[in-house]
Amino acid sequence: MTTAGDDRRGTRVVVGVGGGIAAYKTCGLIRLLTESGCHVDVVPTAAALKFVGAATFEALSGNPVSTDVFSDVPSVRHVALGQKADLVVVAPATADLLARAAAGRADDQLTSTLLTARCPVLLAPAMHTEMWEHPATRRNVDTLRVDGVHVMPPARGRLTGADSGAGRLPEPADIARLALLLLDGGDLPWDLAGRRVVVTSGGTREEIDPVRFLGNRSSGKQGHAIAALAAARGADVTLITSADLPTPPAVTEIRIESAGELREHTLRCASEADVVIKAAAVADFRPDHVSESKLKKGSRAEPNEIRLVRNPDILADLVAARDAGQLAPTCLLVGFAAETGDASGSVLEHGRAKLSRKGCDLLVVNEVGRGTTFGRDDNGGWILDSDGGEILVERGSKDVMAARILDAVVARSR
Repeated sequence: MTTAGDDRRGTRVVVGVGGGIAAYKTCGLIRLLTESGCHVDVVPTAAALKFVGAATFEALSGNPVSTDVFSDVPSVRHVALGQKADLVVVAPATADLLARAAAGRADDQLTSTLLTARCPVLLAPAMHTEMWEHPATRRNVDTLRVDGVHVMPPARGRLTGADSGAGRLPEPADIARLALLLLDGGDLPWDLAGRRVVVTSGGTREEIDPVRFLGNRSSGKQGHAIAALAAARGADVTLITSADLPTPPAVTEIRIESAGELREHTLRCASEADVVIKAAAVADFRPDHVSESKLKKGSRAEPNEIRLVRNPDILADLVAARDAGQLAPTCLLVGFAAETGDASGSVLEHGRAKLSRKGCDLLVVNEVGRGTTFGRDDNGGWILDSDGGEILVERGSKDVMAARILDAVVARSR
């Protein structure tokens, strides 16, 4: 997501707060948005103020808080906030608030603002599982999406009391990720609904002994961004990863370490997938022998050399599995090429050659190196299509790159 401290002076964001216990987490969202340089106006419902006081919201945002349409009448505040906003985010969006918004109610400051806003609107639902799964709530969510409102899938986890399930408010960083993407000109169309998407992320670790391993600099941030946005666009997402990052909301995560584990789980999950996006940075080699005990310096067990053997080419195996009928013939395969230019060709030339050699449908080509791409929050490069298409993605946030990749997936799937 966009890093804190980015200059967004003049960007106006309205943060609506529904009356649920998760309202306390909205304080973290307000902090993230203000640290990104946004002007934030907080509009809680009357019920929200029973969970978090107005003074807290005013202190965090630096702006006054009101809940009803009779506040600041001379400025017509109940209309002006929505008219001036560049984005409206509501977190938590309770079942009651979703119902009122879907019906077009304007009985308080927040619902009036939702009616007057002509900017992107992002709702982050939070409620008990039974309420989220109720047909009335599902109808209200469908109505809002048809109206162009972005409704995040809720996270799964601990709810109020001992209950657990779907309906948990996503973490502030997850909501901010989508909010800042929308402010950066990105979109969150509900265009992957019903699609099963497998994403791999992070670098692999190939054991030398119980302490040491061979690895690479991949942080997994790009793969996690793809998984998060795919879920936000309606996909049923499985993320296979080694990265030490929080699991995105509404995503099923499978933890791996080695290339062998990654291959096993990817091929298994791909057999039921519509799309496989292989963003993981897989080690090309692994030690031929793994010591069961630590190799100590100066001991008889210390080797003079470590013999390496080649790891399997997982992308090539996926292509072969599809050709053999083990995957759906329409399963879209997306690979990544982390390249550096050299005497034999540029980054893009190496990427084109890899696309031809691998036989996947789309290939994302990144220039990598120390201080570039790996571990950073920004990325750029090219999206190459096996049909000959080529999209340049200027360097920006990894969320923007993820959005462009998913746009290409949807366009190729039509």
